[in-house]
Amino acid sequence: MHANGKNMADKTKQDDEMRSHYDFSGGVRGKYAARYAEGTNVVVLAPDVAEVFPDSIAVNEALRTFVRMSAKTIRAKAAPKKRVG
Repeated sequence: MHANGKNMADKTKQDDEMRSHYDFSGGVRGKYAARYAEGTNVVVLAPDVAEVFPDSIAVNEALRTFVRMSAKTIRAKAAPKKRVG
């Protein structure tokens, strides 16, 4: 049931019409279609984390640094220990 007491199927064509105050005359059809087709991974940062980063470039640089440092740590732990004596 819809909030007004009608079933969604009972809607008339008039209910489906766009309201006159919407203006898409300056819109560009398919502006983000290529980017969407490539696939994106949107991550929402917690507000306290978002305060630290001014933009997505800063976030990506920090994450790349973290990945590089993590890889070095993993390699160092995995390296065979030298035997003494």
